[in-house]
Amino acid sequence: MAKAAVVILAGTDGHTNLGRLVNGLEAAKEFADNDEDELELIFDGAGTQWIPELEAEDHDYHDLYQSVKADASACDYCSGAFGVDEAVADAGVVQIDDNDGHPSIRSLVDDDYEIITF
Repeated sequence: MAKAAVVILAGTDGHTNLGRLVNGLEAAKEFADNDEDELELIFDGAGTQWIPELEAEDHDYHDLYQSVKADASACDYCSGAFGVDEAVADAGVVQIDDNDGHPSIRSLVDDDYEIITF
């Protein structure tokens, strides 16, 4: 059994960030597909901008996103800072604010999650 927290920090600008997103989603899917693993997929920082884009059914990676969406959450503060808080809420993605508006990486480490950032 593995416990992984995949954190998507890459914004929506450019091919490099798209590559980081896809690699992060693929890594998350690998954990999600194993019933014995525990996964936390966190969109943080500029990464929160991906949620409204990935919700579009015509997005190239919509299906991959949908395959891990049940394990997804987003930074509450960053969703607001990047102007996507309403879209994140409309998508039904949980917004976490357990560390002054942000996800608590320390709590994940304390719970024995491996932190993997993209």
